[in-house]
Amino acid sequence: MRRLSPLLFAPFLLANAPDPQSVMIPETIRAMLDAALEAGNEADVNTIAKYARAADPLSGDAVLAIAEKWKADRAAQRTQVIRQASFLDLWSGKAEVGGYLTTGNSDTAGGTAVLDLNREGLRWRHKFHAQADYQSNLNITTREHYLASYEPNYKIDDRAYVYGVGQYEGDRFLGYYNRYSTSIGAGYSVIKTAGTKLDLELGPAYRHTEFTDDTVQSSLAARGTANFSIRILSGLSVSQVASAYVQRFNSTLSGTTSINAKLIGPLSAALSYSVQYESEPPIGSVSTDTTSRASLVYSF
Repeated sequence: MRRLSPLLFAPFLLANAPDPQSVMIPETIRAMLDAALEAGNEADVNTIAKYARAADPLSGDAVLAIAEKWKADRAAQRTQVIRQASFLDLWSGKAEVGGYLTTGNSDTAGGTAVLDLNREGLRWRHKFHAQADYQSNLNITTREHYLASYEPNYKIDDRAYVYGVGQYEGDRFLGYYNRYSTSIGAGYSVIKTAGTKLDLELGPAYRHTEFTDDTVQSSLAARGTANFSIRILSGLSVSQVASAYVQRFNSTLSGTTSINAKLIGPLSAALSYSVQYESEPPIGSVSTDTTSRASLVYSF
């Protein structure tokens, strides 16, 4: 059964609840509620409202009324801000950088950079992802991978949406110089809570690949993705992103598992492990490529 938003019941709660000003709320509960409201933490506000009704039923309805009015006002203000914002406003995301350098018995250098941008509108969601990996040993390049994608989503309701995506990849060690992919399809947020999220997408795609053996392939494909994240503890989260392009020629399966630990302020540390499989790579290229990363992440 689909869960309805508490905001739908806010007018009824406010109409039937006692005037918050006429009800004496215990000092400790009021102090905690005021602190949560000032911090703008909706999860804390909901928790305090829930336990306030159990601790002191006489003032519990008044606490709930204050919390629901605060959430309704906050939602209205956010809607107004989104309506007035330009396309260049309201972007958030993270930048991830990692690298290493060794000298002596071996002369190895490597680096990785990832940029994720997101913009959440009333009807449209925009996602941009860019990634670059480089590694050399004794001045010989041993890894060189580039990826960039842009995905707009049109939200049908709170969970269902229609997506479109365009993607570019380059990885000569996996057997292709350039690969261009486009896809349209449907997405659904199977799990959508404060601590856990799971988004699934499925749709037709088209890919054009320029392989390192001078072969060029263009083909229809089926695209599917799964994006899962869970907050294990405060400041510690795990995510898993998997995607598949299945087609008559070379098919691709990829996945990345990440662990993110908050350090201080907007900074966090991340460990990730990525796997990419190509079903029919050119002769001389391997089918499976793996990458382990340790990096510093800045969220904004």
